[in-house]
Amino acid sequence: MRLSMLRHGQTPSNVAGLLDTDAPGPGLTPLGHRQAAAVPTVLRGRSIDALVVSPLLRTHLTAAPLAEALEKEPVAMEGVREVEAGALEMGSDPAAHRTYVETVFAWARGQMDLRMPGGSDGHAFFASFDEAMLRIAEQGWEDVVVVSHGAAIRSWASARVLGVDVTEVARTPLANTGMVEIEGDPDSGWRLLGWGSGPVGGAHLLTPDESDPTGDAVNA
Repeated sequence: MRLSMLRHGQTPSNVAGLLDTDAPGPGLTPLGHRQAAAVPTVLRGRSIDALVVSPLLRTHLTAAPLAEALEKEPVAMEGVREVEAGALEMGSDPAAHRTYVETVFAWARGQMDLRMPGGSDGHAFFASFDEAMLRIAEQGWEDVVVVSHGAAIRSWASARVLGVDVTEVARTPLANTGMVEIEGDPDSGWRLLGWGSGPVGGAHLLTPDESDPTGDAVNA
């Protein structure tokens, strides 16, 4: 199975540098809508069987142009939602950002007992995301697009996908509508096909000067 993990488009909370992980979450900025609108053209020609989104509004809005082009209804799965920030929720200061990102990468390195301040540990996050991947694989789909979130994609892929270097991923931002492409399944394992850290629609859709907590690089 080919699986493309697409980060959602830009939100007002991304622009403001807020750790905004609660449901339903923010919508998209005008740039976020343009990022989403570029996705169908980039994926044109693919025989996509299904489109999966998280329960958060920003993934539904990002998926909407592709869903319309494919004439497919997105399937919502709880497991691919963003890593919840716990006590750091709506934090905007650099210390909160760093604690959040360092925690999700500590999980990717196997420190699963570590808890997000006021939140859950790595065991809970990976159990939930792994369950979603299992559900997707059980459908028999061959080509799937999953619209998910920055920290969730980076942490899960770093731990579960062959060919992904967790240190390199931690040091590299994942922009809104950046896309990570993998192949495989939960039984045989996952292999990296490509890691696009910038918007799939091109560099003109990138805003490099904002503070974007869940897509931030960290020297970890």
